[in-house]
Amino acid sequence: MVSSHDGNAPTDPDRRHALRLAGASAVAVAASVLPLTAGKADTRAPARTRDTAPLGARLQGVQHFGVTVQNMDRAFEFYTEVLGGTEIMRDGDFQGVPVHYTLLTGEEIIAEESGVNPRTIGVPDLAGGAQRLDVRFIQFDNVVIELLQYRDADEPMGSGHSFAEPREHMSPAFPRSMHICFHIRDDVDFNQFIHDLEAECARRGMTQVKANRSVRIATEAERMAAPMETNTLKIEAGPSDGWSLIYCKGPEGEQLEFVQALGHVRKVFADAKSERDRMVGDG
Repeated sequence: MVSSHDGNAPTDPDRRHALRLAGASAVAVAASVLPLTAGKADTRAPARTRDTAPLGARLQGVQHFGVTVQNMDRAFEFYTEVLGGTEIMRDGDFQGVPVHYTLLTGEEIIAEESGVNPRTIGVPDLAGGAQRLDVRFIQFDNVVIELLQYRDADEPMGSGHSFAEPREHMSPAFPRSMHICFHIRDDVDFNQFIHDLEAECARRGMTQVKANRSVRIATEAERMAAPMETNTLKIEAGPSDGWSLIYCKGPEGEQLEFVQALGHVRKVFADAKSERDRMVGDG
């Protein structure tokens, strides 16, 4: 393992722990059921038994979502000041051979087999230190979100430009697309929430934050003029009865969803969680 600031020096334990978190973020894109800090020890089975158990029995849930951003400060402002998350920690200037290949081995192989410069397919040079990785972790009630920025070494942390250009036309229908879903409280007016979210982001200059509507929209003017009740899609039949949702782009162009789960669908999820807890407990 290498230091994030020196490609040859060994890390101290805290730095090594943070580096492992950064490496894991490239493949772990999921919602947290625990805060970043360690929870109670799992005493249901000794380690020697757990190591031979099915893979699923060796997990304790999913730890976080990871979002690679173009502007760290802008994304951090959105997830903390607009949506109310709390910063857990930040670290950065990660570089060196171990972290580079932990994150990017697959892409390096693709570049080699294709006979192209890795930089042309969006692979930063963390190994040589030309680019660096910065991370920030944000806690919500039941989820941790990690923001990652890959930047050139001479760019300032936080406010500097990203190494790669953002991808355009990020339709949620593309395979491999991911989204972050936020749970709206039961007593909140969903349509009013979306209206206020758009207004607050516009005030801050976050022009990417635009929620979809539940009716046909052909222009931006039509989207803004649509009745407030079209902010939300409400499902009132079938297994999803009681589910309300809106799709919205975040300030980095990332796909967001906001939902309420009431009535029938709320019970469906609650019953499934209870059954899962029983099965895991029996294991």
